[in-house]
Amino acid sequence: MAQAVHEAHGADHETSTGLPNVKLGMWLFLASECLLFGALISTYVLYRGSIGEGVHPIDVFDIAYTSISSFVLLASSLTMVLALSAIQRGDQVRLRLWLMTTAMLGMVFVGGQVYEFTSFIREGMTIKTNVTSGAFYTLTGFHGAHVTVGILMLLSLVVLSGLGRLGQERSQVVELVGLYWHFVDIVWIVIFTVVYLIPAGTAR
Repeated sequence: MAQAVHEAHGADHETSTGLPNVKLGMWLFLASECLLFGALISTYVLYRGSIGEGVHPIDVFDIAYTSISSFVLLASSLTMVLALSAIQRGDQVRLRLWLMTTAMLGMVFVGGQVYEFTSFIREGMTIKTNVTSGAFYTLTGFHGAHVTVGILMLLSLVVLSGLGRLGQERSQVVELVGLYWHFVDIVWIVIFTVVYLIPAGTAR
């Protein structure tokens, strides 16, 4: 996917919708991702109230810790906007600064998720403990993988900028990566609300 974004500048012809081909393609890709995450979230909601042996997610959640991690990820949306603004102005120094900052915030979030998973496993909740824990790890794990892909894309843009191959005329490349990044941020807002803040309707 990073390669496709890298070549986006060569496919900027507009479609009948008024959007460039590559931007329309990104929106269609994100629409398919909405279906994926919609299915995963629905599966978790369906099973989170199930009666089962062992530790359940609600037993080990640390809402305060996860709230901080969520704030870090949401803050990265602002730095992504600043990165796009920088390249549109032709400011390569600030472009690399904000792209790297966005990537670092993403790394902090992923690192926090890994730490959280490790803590849950120490508490006795693994992906095989029960159907609820399995649905939880699948949902949040898929999201973490998407954030990791976004981090790799951001770092690729930093390298391209450093090599002088990401000029102002290619701001659309940064915009497309920004769309993806904002998407994973929005998805996390939904996941955090549904998984961590809304209690299960069925008592175990």
